[in-house]
Amino acid sequence: MSSTGSGRGPRPGSGKGRAGSKKAASSGAGRTLKARVKTSGKRTHSSNQWLTRQLNDPYVAKAKREGYRSRAAFKLTQLDDKVHFLRRGVRVVDLGAAPGGWTQVAVERVGAGGRVVAIDINEMAPVPGSKTLLGDVRTEAAMSQVRAALEGEADVVLSDMAAPSTGHTPTDHLRVVALVEVALEFAEDVLAPGGTFVAKVLQGGTEPELLARLKLAFAKVRHVKPPASRAESAELYMVATGFRRQGDGG
Repeated sequence: MSSTGSGRGPRPGSGKGRAGSKKAASSGAGRTLKARVKTSGKRTHSSNQWLTRQLNDPYVAKAKREGYRSRAAFKLTQLDDKVHFLRRGVRVVDLGAAPGGWTQVAVERVGAGGRVVAIDINEMAPVPGSKTLLGDVRTEAAMSQVRAALEGEADVVLSDMAAPSTGHTPTDHLRVVALVEVALEFAEDVLAPGGTFVAKVLQGGTEPELLARLKLAFAKVRHVKPPASRAESAELYMVATGFRRQGDGG
């Protein structure tokens, strides 16, 4: 993935430079052939559906082509292209960073003069140009590590965290809201005035109480569904800009 998400190079399935291009042309120019997954007794139906989506997802192919760890990185590039919060030289915290796609984008966009601190409960291969930590963001010990690595206030706090799905929509929604609250509490503690907070939420947006809290702490709060977020997915991203610390007269 490029830092701009511009999609350089041939489009997936275009047939350019491939031995089978003549065959593709004879069956309809420019038409993409959809990959099919062979069924296996060891895989569930939902697993087969997920694998089929992965094989036919243009963002998955683009991530591999451009050297990014996950298709999710394009969600961040699209959010930033819209709101412009990853400026050169800023300090960024990436909560729930594994496998590191968002961290890669943040490092590219803030440049050598910036600082990116990434943390996840799962081990993650370090991203060059960032400080990678292992820890549970719900614990004060882990957050203390992040503050120490940050060496000052943050300009941006990112959270792409999501709890494992239970299949029960109300329960999943509450779990995601709980993670957003954890991330927001941390953001309120470390963000510099004017800072930005970005977090994953589910369809329906942010809980009324949480939204009211965000509107008190930030000048503008918006919900965005980037194009890289699958249409069938319930996820949205809440982007809050213009942080005003309580008691600072904001």
